[in-house]
Amino acid sequence: MTEESRSSTRWTRAENKALERALAVYDRDTPDRWQKVAAMIPGKMARDVMKLYKELEDEVSSIEAGYVGFNSWVY
Repeated sequence: MTEESRSSTRWTRAENKALERALAVYDRDTPDRWQKVAAMIPGKMARDVMKLYKELEDEVSSIEAGYVGFNSWVY
């Protein structure tokens, strides 16, 4: 099975909660942070985690700048 076929880009509520927990465990200074975070979320690869994290960062920046009133990633 390839990494691509194991990876899922859809995020469930449970996966989002797992991401929150993993980010609380592995801070920005953790070596191999994204691989470790992804290991805590079944079906997700490091690139999936990094992609969602970047999207969330961008969304927060837009909200803080007054460009977005409500997030678009809500399930």
